[in-house]
Amino acid sequence: MRGGAGSGTSIGLLTTAPAAHLNSSQQDSTDAGCPLWTPGISSARGGLVTSTLDDVDTEKPVHQERFERPTPAGPRQVLRDLSGASVAGGVVGLVFSATGPIAVILSAGTHGGLSSAQLASWVFGVFFLNGILTAIASWVYRQPLAFFWTIPGTVVVGASLNHLSWPEVLGAFVVTALLILAIGLTGWVRTIMAALPMPIVMAMVAGVFLRFGLDLVTATGSDVSVALPMIAVFALLSAIPRAGRLVPPILGALAAGALAVGASGRFALDSTGWLAQPMLQTPEFSWRAITELVVPLAITVLVVQNGQGTAVLKQAGHNPPTNVAAVLCGLWSLPAAAVGAVSTCLTGPTNALLVASTERSRQYTAGIVCGLGAIVVGMFAPAFVSSMLATPPAFIAVLGGLAMLRALQGAFVTAFSTNFTLGALLAFLVTVSGVSPLNINSAFWGLLAGVLVALALERQDFTPRNP
Repeated sequence: MRGGAGSGTSIGLLTTAPAAHLNSSQQDSTDAGCPLWTPGISSARGGLVTSTLDDVDTEKPVHQERFERPTPAGPRQVLRDLSGASVAGGVVGLVFSATGPIAVILSAGTHGGLSSAQLASWVFGVFFLNGILTAIASWVYRQPLAFFWTIPGTVVVGASLNHLSWPEVLGAFVVTALLILAIGLTGWVRTIMAALPMPIVMAMVAGVFLRFGLDLVTATGSDVSVALPMIAVFALLSAIPRAGRLVPPILGALAAGALAVGASGRFALDSTGWLAQPMLQTPEFSWRAITELVVPLAITVLVVQNGQGTAVLKQAGHNPPTNVAAVLCGLWSLPAAAVGAVSTCLTGPTNALLVASTERSRQYTAGIVCGLGAIVVGMFAPAFVSSMLATPPAFIAVLGGLAMLRALQGAFVTAFSTNFTLGALLAFLVTVSGVSPLNINSAFWGLLAGVLVALALERQDFTPRNP
């Protein structure tokens, strides 16, 4: 694919994404002055949209090292790149991670018979430890790299707690971390991900993101008094660019929702402790836990979650360190397991919120803000989670839905605009169905179904085409 005028098509409001092989420091010159990035569509070969730069020739072979080298920004550069929009994006990404996904942990742990102390330690691990990783990785690689925990993996663990002991589950966490680390060290992860057609991957992502859009609609119907002010303020700030630059639309929606909730008198805060108390817990290694949990957990991290995160970042014009991310997920999952937290992963939804925050060259600061905020949330996990869950469900649903609208739009456009459309459709349908054979999340089966259908019925789309 050649980076000339005919290589890509812009569907974004203001700009297309740059060629995928440019790193974030090289991309800075291509998006200077662009106040907002909106997802574009794929090229005719199912890759990323490319800038119309005549001097970029992507047909030349580019040597790629096994492990991507970092390009950290200096302290002054970070301060220059930090803006109100990036801070707002980081806060929104953090709020999203600390609300709905936390409910998944609480639900799985409660049904599995975990104590409040064990749950608090779990929450501490997924925020405090992963917040450190997120802040450092985003700074070092100069792109938003939000690492949190595998949500589908948490669902799998919740089901297993009905017949496995907690120490057995912790043993499976440790083995999973070692397996992810070993696979990451081979350097094969980037090659595998590069072989997957982008439209099919983004169709899987669209299937995962769809529920956020549906929740926005249902929440609006069920709680108009909270949802309507949030939507109205979001639409107003989006329609007036000058106002939107002063107050990011999603931040305005957050403020409007908070005022609406306060006016309704429905902020029911429970009395709870302030500081988290992590527990070092001893794992127990059993074959039944290892055979049941390790492979599904590793798949949800490397293929489902990291696949989503990588696809979202590439669609935004970044060049995520795929192999390094796999290694980091394995390494960080070891201390996380020690305090009872599920495996670390590169997230899809949170990174989608971060890349929607500001222009591409500054988005890494949103990742830093998100990571630093996660450290604080980890330290004060009981108080933070209690305060967020004290709001009406519609507040969280509308906030997440509005924040994910552009990401959902970009995923659909990339999935169904060019080629691999049948494979993309099957990937989307299977992902949305929620089927989980072998306790493996439907996103994996959707990706597998889409690729198999494309190989069988869309073989011509795998053939490189000259512009």
